[in-house]
Amino acid sequence: MSWSITVGRVAGTDVRIHLTFLLLLLWIGVAHYVDGGAAAAVEGVAFISAVFLCVVLHEFGHAMAARHYGIGTRDITLLPIGGLARLERFPDKPGQEIVVALAGPAVNVVIALILILIFGMPVDVTALSEVESPQIGFFERLAAVNIFLVVFNMIPAFPMDGGRVLRAALSYRMDRFRATEVAASIGQALAFLFGFLGLMSGNAILVFIAIFVYLAATAEAASEGLMALGRRIRVDDAMIRAFETLRPDQSVDDAADALIRTTQSEFPIVDGDGRLRAFLLRSEMIHALKASGPRTPVLQAATGKTLTIRAGTRLDRALNQMQQSGATVFGVTDQQDKLIGYISQENIGELMMLGEANWHKRDSVGSGENRTVPRVPPA
Repeated sequence: MSWSITVGRVAGTDVRIHLTFLLLLLWIGVAHYVDGGAAAAVEGVAFISAVFLCVVLHEFGHAMAARHYGIGTRDITLLPIGGLARLERFPDKPGQEIVVALAGPAVNVVIALILILIFGMPVDVTALSEVESPQIGFFERLAAVNIFLVVFNMIPAFPMDGGRVLRAALSYRMDRFRATEVAASIGQALAFLFGFLGLMSGNAILVFIAIFVYLAATAEAASEGLMALGRRIRVDDAMIRAFETLRPDQSVDDAADALIRTTQSEFPIVDGDGRLRAFLLRSEMIHALKASGPRTPVLQAATGKTLTIRAGTRLDRALNQMQQSGATVFGVTDQQDKLIGYISQENIGELMMLGEANWHKRDSVGSGENRTVPRVPPA
């Protein structure tokens, strides 16, 4: 995620802080300093830091549960509205998704129990309703926050934890795509409710949460629609077939000529045997022209990850590999590992639009009968 800095790595997962979170800490410190001086500022920053430590542990709950099912977590990012764990993918099996979704709130339950039972901190209605008040004990407020995190995250607003549990439960009764549509619609409706309540109460954080939930629900529904389409076709049906390539011995200046001459924004670098060496993206080309000049070899300028998928692979599996590798484009090869096409982010966007338009594609995965590709919700 842009505007984020890595502050550590735990169990193979990067922990990142978004710069806006640092602004939140600054605002908390200044606000408390104005009200109560330096001591109040330190206490305020310490409390909000403790809250977000609990949020990080919540996200690691998801990450550890996902790892149990062989799913990695790229990073965990702290935002002013909470944490975000970027799993490589969510489990396809409903039972596994329920476990992964519940693992985060379960961590907050454990934290709250430790604070209440071991430290003997009673949690009452006052602590829950006035959690920002320094008159209430530090650990009592922290326990209250963890209880709030459990309750709030279990609201069935997809893609929050409760929404994912709802989607998984619906998947037992209907296909995953339809279950995602229903859960996303509920999430969007609740987002409007959050936004209305935030505007009426003057709570900016609730408004931001509403915007995040709405956009995330829409994006998740669109992504699942694409995966539903991908389960019916193979990479051969979606790849770009007509394209220009570059040779490994060519320069960035040659690539710039090809950029002007064609409509491509990425160029496969292919050796004499027809095998893919790398992809040179437009952004990499421009950077190389500025940094090292037009004579820069294209292989030196191409810094992105190179991923190839064998022709005949189901598209959804290829997209999962693309997501896990972090590549933005991948090549499609034949049985001799020669490049025959490639799929880019632009391709994927076009597929989503075709799905939204109820595109009919011959089912290349199944028996060969014509089937209707599920509609992809608008992004």
